[in-house]
Amino acid sequence: MRKMKGSGNYLKNQVRKNLAKAAAYFLLFGLIFLVSSVQALLTLSLNIFVAAGFLISLAPLIAFYYFLRKYRIYRGGWEGEKRVITLLSSKLSDDYILLNDLYLRGGGGDIDHVVLGPNGVFVLETKNWNGNISCNGDLWQRRGKQNFKGSPSRQVKRNASTIKHIIDSSQAFRSLGIYVEGIVVFTNNYATLHINNPTVAVVKLSELPNHITTFRRSSNYSRQQLEEIGKEILKQKR
Repeated sequence: MRKMKGSGNYLKNQVRKNLAKAAAYFLLFGLIFLVSSVQALLTLSLNIFVAAGFLISLAPLIAFYYFLRKYRIYRGGWEGEKRVITLLSSKLSDDYILLNDLYLRGGGGDIDHVVLGPNGVFVLETKNWNGNISCNGDLWQRRGKQNFKGSPSRQVKRNASTIKHIIDSSQAFRSLGIYVEGIVVFTNNYATLHINNPTVAVVKLSELPNHITTFRRSSNYSRQQLEEIGKEILKQKR
């Protein structure tokens, strides 16, 4: 499988950025807490200034936990995406092109992966969730939280529509009738899926290569066409 240059590092950058912010706020908390503790020892009392110092130290502590939580969320997503890249790179031939972690202009948002193949274009929404996960149409339930914010199937359909619009906006590709399929991919080995009437394909990571290669369309696209489509998509990157 070929990887096209220019794919983004959105998740990787978010992991590093939030880890750095969490570390900075933890250091700030420690500094304020240390100064307040020293002042309390020197005065041998808890006066208003010392008490204020301890209260102020709570703000960076809260910020530390906030950015630590974001770091863990982004890290989980990044690890899931790396598993997809590793598997597809080893299983798909050079007839396929992989674009990773696309953050598009115009409100397109972050798209985990786009696979360009002779049998179509596949937009992947990667989830590194564990536990029992249920899907009924576009409604999802995870760990007892029904209809939680952010339906993976709706997200991948929006992303597939965005990629379809980019391709069809180019006069060179409009006549090709490029088919774009959205797929939700679960990468965590400890995920148990209960799928009912899904509106898009929902697969475990191990099933993904076969799902892509056995997908059949009437049209076949050449390597050159796929490379040009990839370049057109990358033009929309932020």
